[in-house]
Amino acid sequence: ASFSFEVPDATTTVREIIAARVRHEVETFNAGDTRTFRGLVMPEGAEQVPNGYELRQRRQIDREEQVSRALEAFERNGFLIIVGDRQVDDLNEVVELGELTTVSFVKLVPLVGG
Repeated sequence: ASFSFEVPDATTTVREIIAARVRHEVETFNAGDTRTFRGLVMPEGAEQVPNGYELRQRRQIDREEQVSRALEAFERNGFLIIVGDRQVDDLNEVVELGELTTVSFVKLVPLVGG
């Protein structure tokens, strides 16, 4: 899926890019009425389903808790980020974002049986 979201400044860090995306995901979920969270990382108390993470009961997700979970996942190589045409691997790395810069988040999934 593709979507746009705001970052604080055109010169920003990988940490802020992740935080902006996750805050956007949480705000979208909290404003809706579904139990399925379609986001980068699984919220506390959810279980993975084919199109996201399903909460047992509908509730509001805490934005900053979800940001922390995403930052930890990035540091554990749970997903990688490509800015423009290069992979970034440090939360504190400074990147320049132009109006047409593409930021790709690639979730890494373990292979079954190998």
